Amino acid sequence: MTLSLSDVPGLPDPNLRPPTIAESGDPFSALRVAHLVARVPRGEPVRLRDLVDRLNVDYLDWSFSRPVVAAVVVQLQSNWTADFRSQQGFELTTGAAGDELTIEDSSRVEPWLLRQVERLAAESLERLRAFARDEGATP
Repeated sequence: MTLSLSDVPGLPDPNLRPPTIAESGDPFSALRVAHLVARVPRGEPVRLRDLVDRLNVDYLDWSFSRPVVAAVVVQLQSNWTADFRSQQGFELTTGAAGDELTIEDSSRVEPWLLRQVERLAAESLERLRAFARDEGATP
């Protein structure tokens, strides 16, 4: 059976989306943060506040906070330490204007960050698949 719908002039668009509040531990939030971190300048401090501001500009339907961004950066730093046994390549420090991230300027950084972002993208896609399989299938 095909449902026949009528065209109603002046009917508002129902495709409005509420904002998404970024949360710590959410792979979708972490993916967006890590994607930005992968593109920041190397070898110079970048304020976390500037990362938060950029994320809120890039994703107007999302709301990012410093604690969420800091949690992702701390997790990336932890992953870096586990992989390279050194925190010097991925440093999180407190500067005069707040928390700052400095990523070493070396050839090992870009492929490593790419793998981190790919892992978060895969985790996000798996969450979408699980939703489609489990929740989306329910009538």
